[in-house]
Amino acid sequence: MMMMNKYVLINIRNIFFFVLANINIYMRGQKILAYYQTLTPLKPILINNPLITHIHLASIHFGLDDDNNPYIHLNNDIPYDQKFDSVWEELEKAESLGIKVKLMIGGAGGGYAAFFSNFDVYYELLVKLLHSKRIISGIDLDIEEPVDIKNVRKLINSIKSEFGDYFTITMAPIQSSLETDEPGMGGFSYKELMQSPEGKYIDYFNVQFYSDFSLNSYQKIVSNGYSPEMIVMGAMAGEKRDDEIVKCVKKYGSTFGGVFVWEYCFAKPDPASWVVDVHTLIHTNGKKQPFFCKCC
Repeated sequence: MMMMNKYVLINIRNIFFFVLANINIYMRGQKILAYYQTLTPLKPILINNPLITHIHLASIHFGLDDDNNPYIHLNNDIPYDQKFDSVWEELEKAESLGIKVKLMIGGAGGGYAAFFSNFDVYYELLVKLLHSKRIISGIDLDIEEPVDIKNVRKLINSIKSEFGDYFTITMAPIQSSLETDEPGMGGFSYKELMQSPEGKYIDYFNVQFYSDFSLNSYQKIVSNGYSPEMIVMGAMAGEKRDDEIVKCVKKYGSTFGGVFVWEYCFAKPDPASWVVDVHTLIHTNGKKQPFFCKCC
């Protein structure tokens, strides 16, 4: 009798870890992602078995200082400034918990015009930063200023050659840039980029669904030839529509790319609750809270 109980307990334990492993495998597909520019504490989401999957640190810019020396800035200061010490420490904690940490370049503040005006110099500054912060496992190219697509392809190739396959490259176009093949804010066609030799290196798109956060818009992008796994559905803080997320999940299932928020500190009603809310919508169709073991 005691022997049977022992085997039963072993089998129960094996089943538990099998289920837990498959939950983790399933969750890898749908991203729950926050952009992180207003650098408030991440502590509320840094829990065991975190529900958030990705943090995209924003934003890197390039330019010349008052002495005409080239610089790389995280927002308005050099990334190595002691003011960012606590930020890097929290991101190290996040990475240790299994959260993917990516680095965004550009955005509304620009950065690519300067970068591409002196590629070799600024690329060296970027590579130095990425090598010094090994927790960063990818870059996010948010191009919101006119550039030459040849320079974008050069940057993608250079990053892949430098850091290899483990290092991801993502982009952040507005939805109309993928719904159609017309040039986006960067002045180039994403379809042309995807059909170039460098297209295969783009891992996913954080699409700014700011004008129409809906299944209808998501379907337009998929119908235009983009895989749903590559499309992460983004909203400004407080503007996501829960019903549309559920519709996307029901339509695309495990191939739905996920949801992001711009940005972390403004997520409604608060960052931790936003993460739980989105996780529930994606993984249970909004029906109930999932159970997560906190014992391991």
